[in-house]
Amino acid sequence: MTPRVALVTAGAGGIGAATVRHLAGQGMRVAAFDLDSGALADLPGEVLKVAVDGTDPETMSHALDTVRAELGPVDILFNNLGQSARDKGSRFDVSDEATWRFVLEISLLSIMRTTRALVPDMTARGWGRIINMSSDAAFVGDAGLVDYAAAKMGVVGFTRALAREVAAQGITVNAVAPGAIRTRAHDTLAPEVLERIKAATPAGFVGAPEDVARTIGFLASDGARFITGQTILIDGGRWML
Repeated sequence: MTPRVALVTAGAGGIGAATVRHLAGQGMRVAAFDLDSGALADLPGEVLKVAVDGTDPETMSHALDTVRAELGPVDILFNNLGQSARDKGSRFDVSDEATWRFVLEISLLSIMRTTRALVPDMTARGWGRIINMSSDAAFVGDAGLVDYAAAKMGVVGFTRALAREVAAQGITVNAVAPGAIRTRAHDTLAPEVLERIKAATPAGFVGAPEDVARTIGFLASDGARFITGQTILIDGGRWML
């Protein structure tokens, strides 16, 4: 059987890089998109690495053409691109609309745009797996993250509606919603903040990127053919559906 082709956006670090390695380890042909060309170089040699701004429609279109030419049509899409406002984050009543637009663009609209470009190929072949990155912040409603929570809950709605549209074409659409995961962003947190995060997590520890990658690997498999429109929280029990 010809190996499946998987695309991971924001694939150079953290959860994205762990997923790239996990899918490649399962024998898939994997492409990784990221703005950070230096970090892309650290991925395994067999991975197709494409430096691209995921919020730029034109360059993303060219990057997708590169994947089709080098690996073939994409079977599995992990929409990992997204981020909060980070240092521009604030209480909503003093927030800036330009910041909302940035967060919505990178965390929701980019996912919709990339997915729309690839669904026709999956439909033509009668098989596809789309996994979107949400966050447990959408469910918990973390203070100071109103724009991010709104974007990530938008991902959930997009996932559910698209799943209904494409189910008959053999395509599943699901989302993952991680909680506290140990990535580079955690390196800037004060120890007491990390302790508060652990205390709010019933499991009592911060997860690893591999915990999310393994879930994505399952959702991308034939074994998950009857799972669609779902959002799986990977947060040690911080929020339970």
